[in-house]
Amino acid sequence: MRDILDIYTPRCFLEVLAWPRLVNAILLLCFAYALYILAQSYHEYREDVAFGLRHGCLPPPELPNKLPLGIDWLRKLWRSDAEQHLLAFLCSIADGFEPRNMLSQYFLFGPRAYHILDPRNLEAVQSTNFEDYGFGVRYEVFAPLLGHGIFTQEGPAWKHSRELLRKQFIRTQYQKSDSFSEHIDNLLACLPVSGEAIDLQPLFFKLTLDTTTALLLGSSVYSLKGDLVADTEIKAFAENFEVAQSGLAKRFRLAPWQFFYSPPMFRRACAEVHRFVDNYIRERSVNAQKEGEMPSSDSFVDQLAQEASSHTMLRDQLLNILLAGRDTTACCLSWTMRLLIRHDAIMGRLRREIRSVIGEDQHPSREQIKRMPFLASVIKESLRLFPPVPLNNRTATKTTILPRGGGPDGTAPILVRRGELVVYSQYVNARRKNIYGPDADEFRPERWEGHSHANPFGWAYFPFNGGPRACLGQDFALMEVSYTIVRLLQRFPVIKLPADETRGVIGNEKQRLTLVLACGEGCRVELGGKK
Repeated sequence: MRDILDIYTPRCFLEVLAWPRLVNAILLLCFAYALYILAQSYHEYREDVAFGLRHGCLPPPELPNKLPLGIDWLRKLWRSDAEQHLLAFLCSIADGFEPRNMLSQYFLFGPRAYHILDPRNLEAVQSTNFEDYGFGVRYEVFAPLLGHGIFTQEGPAWKHSRELLRKQFIRTQYQKSDSFSEHIDNLLACLPVSGEAIDLQPLFFKLTLDTTTALLLGSSVYSLKGDLVADTEIKAFAENFEVAQSGLAKRFRLAPWQFFYSPPMFRRACAEVHRFVDNYIRERSVNAQKEGEMPSSDSFVDQLAQEASSHTMLRDQLLNILLAGRDTTACCLSWTMRLLIRHDAIMGRLRREIRSVIGEDQHPSREQIKRMPFLASVIKESLRLFPPVPLNNRTATKTTILPRGGGPDGTAPILVRRGELVVYSQYVNARRKNIYGPDADEFRPERWEGHSHANPFGWAYFPFNGGPRACLGQDFALMEVSYTIVRLLQRFPVIKLPADETRGVIGNEKQRLTLVLACGEGCRVELGGKK
């Protein structure tokens, strides 16, 4: 009763009356803020339109939607991904826009995306107008696995990480191929006797894990010759790494709604990968202390350890480098061997070049590999058809333009507003018949011969990206792939397609697409005549 009576005292009565005024004030502030945002957006829109008019920008063709918000295309994308034919589906879309070399789309209230097919637009995004583009939500997409590393960093942090890595790779260019030979010997020791078929793809992943850890971490994990316990741990790491990468790929395709995909299996895989790398860092530190070693200024991991602000940051950087050094090179090796065993004449010509330069027994040196132009053409053609990183994008950090693709004939510039996406694919561009000719879908290394320039196709060929973010490990990766192929062909006079497999059509095979492009059918070969 006292509480009820208190309501009618003047003080409490005034407080009750004040509540509606407070609510109204809050609503008024929210309304004013919404008006401010709308006015600001309208002002930016007017400025963008004026900017586009000054540069003669015209819109590109629109990807037609049958269902609202592009839901029909999203369903097709996810279905083709589940069937392991996502990239073939993207190529089928691009085929309808070949004369224009550009299309745009708009999905589920997300930002507008411009799909770049013209090399001049690629040059603008990766080089000429590099400062106009950033990663957008890439960190949020990749953070569960990669955290703060060179592939999620921008600005000063990225420049610092890149400089550390650049010094490491410069040193490797002056090293002999001995840094590969130990691990290639371990690979060859794993291969069966004559007449047996084997899938080389998982072995290539182990090989590149060994070489990458040796280069960047100071010591190899020796997955190709580890004991049973170590081999089990590395196998679990590889499986979890693949599950985690597959999850990141799904988040990448959902962006900016990536937070909708975070199932327990994905989170568990990321945690297990982190645990593996954490254990490796701790074990290496303990072993170094036992042996009385001092951190080496020449070691990439030691440089990182000295400058990293936390153990987590060190782990993130190492994971970023492992992803680049292990997975991309292993994929290149797998696709190259898969193509070679399906093209006998090319395999024969490559064998003849190897014999003419170094014979059949001598281990190749860096200088000898550089004297094998057809080997270089084979690898370039493999990277053209099956780039390890087949999809990429950038987000405009300010309103800018793409030089081509707009208007009735596709020659006008295109306005790209701040926050909008540009999407590009080496896989799709590699099959453009208006760039590579009517045989663009075929494996023909000869297309690289007879040119004065190492890359006659310019910005239509970018397996290692270009501009400021060009891959620092390009020389290391190409040398590792070249050395491995030469050693395999020297050791086995016969490497052929197993009898139970068909040659198939390039591009129709199943593809396992995570952050990198691996073959869903593996790289099965039949080995014969082992030396």
